[in-house]
Amino acid sequence: MRIYIIILLSIFTLTCKAQNETEYLTRSEIENDLKFLDDFIQNQSSYQGLNGFDYRKDFHKYLEQIDGNKISKSDFGIFLTKTIGKFGDRHSYIRGYDLPNNLFLPFVVAPLNDKVVALNYNKSKKEYNLLYQKFPFLKAINTIQIDDFLKKIIPEDINAPEIALRTRSVKQLKYMAYNYAIMRKTIPENFKFTFTNGKTDTIVKIPLENKRSTYITWDEKFARVNNPRRKDLNKPELIKNLFHIDEDDIAYLRIPSMVDQEDASVFFQTINEFMNKAKSSVSLIIDVRGNGGGTRHLIKELAGYFVHPDSTYIVNATRQRGKLPLNEDLKDDLHNRFLFSKNELDYKEQSLVDKFMSTFVPMYNLDDNKYSLFHYFMLNGKKLTKDKYHYDKPIYILANEKSFSAASVFASVFKGLPNIKLVGVNTDGSSGNSERFELPNSKLRGKISTMVSFQKNGQILDGIGTEPDIKIERNLEQIFWKEDYQLNKLKKLIREE
Repeated sequence: MRIYIIILLSIFTLTCKAQNETEYLTRSEIENDLKFLDDFIQNQSSYQGLNGFDYRKDFHKYLEQIDGNKISKSDFGIFLTKTIGKFGDRHSYIRGYDLPNNLFLPFVVAPLNDKVVALNYNKSKKEYNLLYQKFPFLKAINTIQIDDFLKKIIPEDINAPEIALRTRSVKQLKYMAYNYAIMRKTIPENFKFTFTNGKTDTIVKIPLENKRSTYITWDEKFARVNNPRRKDLNKPELIKNLFHIDEDDIAYLRIPSMVDQEDASVFFQTINEFMNKAKSSVSLIIDVRGNGGGTRHLIKELAGYFVHPDSTYIVNATRQRGKLPLNEDLKDDLHNRFLFSKNELDYKEQSLVDKFMSTFVPMYNLDDNKYSLFHYFMLNGKKLTKDKYHYDKPIYILANEKSFSAASVFASVFKGLPNIKLVGVNTDGSSGNSERFELPNSKLRGKISTMVSFQKNGQILDGIGTEPDIKIERNLEQIFWKEDYQLNKLKKLIREE
C-alpha cells in the first residue's frame, strides 16, 4: 500500500509540475497551425464571413505581432478563442490550453435585468440575500465599469444574444484569475469593488478568495435543485417533480434536457402518460428554461399533441455546408435532425415547400456552390399524431436566455403555431451541425458548425434567438429563491384570461 501511495504522489507531483510549466510554440508552428485552420474553415465553416468578419486579417495581424520566435500555447489559445467567437457560430469553441484559475470573486453575483446583483449565500438556510442592502448592485471592479468587464471575459460568446451574453458573463465573473488572463491583464494585488443603488455609490476593498468552494455560483433554484441529470431521466422517482397539474387545472411539464427516446425511454413514456392526464386541463405550460439542448426528438414527440392531424407546417429551414452533392454522412446528420430536402418529401409536402418559399426571405443569401439546397423541418399532423390526441387548449412555452441549442429550436419551432405562445425572455438561439478538429502543432482542439439554420421568419437562430410573445423577466425574489416569479406570473396571467 505504501508503494502505491508513493507512486500516486509522484504522478501527482509530475502532473502538477507539467501543468505549471508554460508551453511555447515557435512562429513556424503557429503559422502552420493557422494554415491548417484556414483550410478547415474555408471548406467546413457555415458561418465564416456571413456577418462581415474577416478572420484572415486577424490571422495576419497576429503573426505580425509575434515578438521573437515563440509564443505561449495559452496566448495562442486565447487568440483563437477570440477570433472564432467573432464568427457568430454559437456552437464553436477552442479547447486544450490552460489558464490560471486560483483566485475567485469574494461574493456571489446574479443577473437582474441590466444589473449585476451582489449576494451572500446562507448555507444553513440554503438561500441568498443582498451583500449590501443599501447598495445592491455591482458597478465596477477597480477602475473597470462592470459592463465593460463583462464584455471582455467570455470572447467565445461575444455574438450571443444580448441577454444570454450578460447572463453567461455574470456567471463567469467568479473566476477572476481566469478573467484577467483572458483579458491579457496582470491581476492587481488589491481589489476595490464599487457598489451602487443607482443614485449613490460605495467603494469597498475586499480581497479575492483563493478557495473555489468558499462561494458557490448563483443559478436558478429549479436548475440547481430540481433538474435531474440526463442519465437520471430514466428514474421515475427523480423525474416525478417535472410533471404536475395544479388546483386550477393548469398542467405543467418541465424539460431539463433535450434527450432522445433511446437514452431516456422512461422520460418519454412519462411524458405521454402525463399528456393523457392533461387532456382535461385548461392549459399547458412547457418549461425549457435552463435547458442546454441535445436532440430534436422531444420536439417531434410533443408535436404529435400540438399539431392538428389535418395541419402541416414548415418550422425550420437549413442549408448544409460541404462538398456537393452531400455525402451520406452529412445526409444522415440532417435526417437525424428531421431535416429533409424537397425531393425527399411527399407530394403534398413538396407543395407546401413551394408555398413556403414563395414568401420566405432568408437573412443571408448563401453561395449555391458551397451550400446544399434547403432542407426542411416539417411537422406533418397526419404522420405525427398516431396514438395521440390534439391538445387544443392554450399552450405556453416558458423559455429563458439559457435555453440553448435544441431547446432554442424547440422554442422557435412552436412559436406562432395555433394555440401556442412563447413566454419568458429571448432564447440563446443556436442550431448547428458541428465538425471537430485538432491543430497539428499546438494540439489545440476546436469545433465549428457546418450548417446555417433559419427560423420561419428568415432570421438565423445563432446569435439572434427567439423573442417571447409574452415577456416575463425574473425578479429579485426569484434570485433569492423565494419564489419562481416567472412561472407564478404566467399562471396568474392564465387565470385572468
